[in-house]
Amino acid sequence: MRSTAAGVRPRRTQAERTASTRGQLLEATVTCLHELGYARTTTTEIAARAGVSRGAQLHHFPTKSELVIAAVEHLFERRHEEFVRAIGRLPVGIERAAAAIDLLWSMVSGPLFDAWLELAIAARTDPELRGRVAALDQRFMEAVGRTFRELFPAPAGPNPFHEIAPAFVFALMDGLALQKTVSDDGEKFTRVLDTLKALAWLILPRPAS
Repeated sequence: MRSTAAGVRPRRTQAERTASTRGQLLEATVTCLHELGYARTTTTEIAARAGVSRGAQLHHFPTKSELVIAAVEHLFERRHEEFVRAIGRLPVGIERAAAAIDLLWSMVSGPLFDAWLELAIAARTDPELRGRVAALDQRFMEAVGRTFRELFPAPAGPNPFHEIAPAFVFALMDGLALQKTVSDDGEKFTRVLDTLKALAWLILPRPAS
């Protein structure tokens, strides 16, 4: 008869071990892109930082491009889920559009943007990588568009700004985040974001008082 001791952790399933290994590799990849840049990021360095064998890394992601694309997509998905949860926790009565802009800026102005920027720059001169990055960007913006329409339904009357709003916001924030890599003018960033919040009322009705 087999005995069990209290507090003994059950053995993980193969699926759990696989998910854990992939997660470690993806997180290590984003860290490398942020700290080292795309050119200096190697699969050997990623495996070492993830604490997994080179063989395990090659089993899950045979090439560097597959690994970095998967890592950035993983981070996009995680941040998107965090954004939706954070919006859902806002207290009743708060101006959701302004809060959404602040949340987005906090998410796109850090390591996520750095990783994405490194990937985009590398893709400029790599046709194969460019196709993968373009497909990732399209999937991401489609998800953003769906979330935007759920949070901010289209107004009853004609409003040509509503459909383009997600692309407009991300284009502005990407530009602002790019400036942040070489400048620390927090006052200017705040003014730009405040202007964006004011423009939001061109497409969104103010909450009832």
